[in-house]
Amino acid sequence: MPTVFYTDGFRFFFYSNEHLPKHIHIEKAEKTAKFTIENIEIIKSIGFNASD
Repeated sequence: MPTVFYTDGFRFFFYSNEHLPKHIHIEKAEKTAKFTIENIEIIKSIGFNASD
Protein backbone atom coordinates (compact mmCIF):
# COMPACT_ATOMS: atom_id res chain seq x y z
CA MET A 1 0.00 0.00 0.00
CA PRO A 2 1.88 3.05 -1.27
CA THR A 3 1.82 6.14 0.93
CA VAL A 4 0.97 9.29 -1.03
CA PHE A 5 1.34 11.87 1.73
CA TYR A 6 2.20 11.99 5.44
CA THR A 7 1.58 15.00 7.69
CA ASP A 8 0.91 15.61 11.40
CA GLY A 9 0.47 11.88 11.98
CA PHE A 10 -2.02 11.45 9.13
CA ARG A 11 -1.05 8.91 6.47
CA PHE A 12 -2.75 9.12 3.06
CA PHE A 13 -2.44 5.92 1.02
CA PHE A 14 -4.07 3.59 -1.48
CA TYR A 15 -4.01 -0.09 -2.34
CA SER A 16 -2.66 -0.99 -5.79
CA ASN A 17 -5.58 -3.31 -6.62
CA GLU A 18 -8.40 -0.98 -5.53
CA HIS A 19 -11.93 -0.79 -6.86
CA LEU A 20 -14.07 2.11 -8.09
CA PRO A 21 -14.91 4.82 -7.21
CA LYS A 22 -11.41 6.28 -7.00
CA HIS A 23 -10.64 6.91 -3.35
CA ILE A 24 -7.89 7.38 -0.78
CA HIS A 25 -7.46 5.92 2.70
CA ILE A 26 -6.36 8.02 5.68
CA GLU A 27 -5.01 6.69 8.98
CA LYS A 28 -3.91 8.28 12.22
CA ALA A 29 -3.24 6.09 15.28
CA GLU A 30 -6.27 3.77 15.54
CA LYS A 31 -8.46 6.00 13.36
CA THR A 32 -9.23 5.30 9.71
CA ALA A 33 -11.24 6.93 6.93
CA LYS A 34 -11.83 6.60 3.21
CA PHE A 35 -12.69 9.49 0.84
CA THR A 36 -13.60 9.64 -2.83
CA ILE A 37 -11.05 11.59 -4.85
CA GLU A 38 -13.24 13.17 -7.53
CA ASN A 39 -16.00 14.64 -5.31
CA ILE A 40 -14.16 14.65 -1.95
CA GLU A 41 -16.90 12.76 -0.14
CA ILE A 42 -16.41 10.57 2.89
CA ILE A 43 -17.15 6.90 2.24
CA LYS A 44 -16.28 5.50 5.67
CA SER A 45 -14.84 6.78 8.95
CA ILE A 46 -13.93 4.94 12.14
CA GLY A 47 -12.68 6.92 15.14
CA PHE A 48 -12.34 10.36 13.52
CA ASN A 49 -14.49 13.22 14.77
CA ALA A 50 -15.53 16.34 12.85
CA SER A 51 -12.52 18.39 13.98
CA ASP A 52 -10.06 15.72 12.77
